[in-house]
Amino acid sequence: MAIPMTVSAPSPEPATLSLDALLCRAASRWGARRAVQRIFGAASRLGDGWLWYGLIAALAIGGGDRGRHAALQMAGTGIVAWLLYRTLKRRTRRPRPFRVHREVIARAPPLDEFSFPSGHTLHAVSFGIVAAGWFPVLALPLALFAVLVAMSRVVLGLHYPSDVLAGAALGAALGLASRGLDAALVGTLAG
Repeated sequence: MAIPMTVSAPSPEPATLSLDALLCRAASRWGARRAVQRIFGAASRLGDGWLWYGLIAALAIGGGDRGRHAALQMAGTGIVAWLLYRTLKRRTRRPRPFRVHREVIARAPPLDEFSFPSGHTLHAVSFGIVAAGWFPVLALPLALFAVLVAMSRVVLGLHYPSDVLAGAALGAALGLASRGLDAALVGTLAG
């Protein structure tokens, strides 16, 4: 006797598509190329946390007092970023584009259920700002990496462009706030 199975289909597509959805579909078509999948898949996996854990460890071990301070600030910023994006995802509950648009293919497994905002982008931007504040030589490579992470999330079908833009804006605000708070605390402690 066969056991009936339920397969969830994508939600019905809206009659008119937003620019967000059109860009997402175009990115998904571009992401069908093998080389594109490899590059953006690698960027996304590194953005899962591996690059950040490695950078925090490298700064803490090899960066002297500045490195340890930067690593501690990055860890604290990361915790706040995680709490922020998890709270927003639970409140907004925006479905991922591959669940809404048949033409968008998920080319990587999502780490959670909802789309808005992009936590990968939020972390990439906030960590980049904090690390570059301590070690300016890291500014350009971390900025380029943040752009790759943001693009990867759309190309891999996991986010809309507005998700990554919101993640970038929140990450920038958080990174700058972290730098400002740190400077104020250090100034208060030193004075």
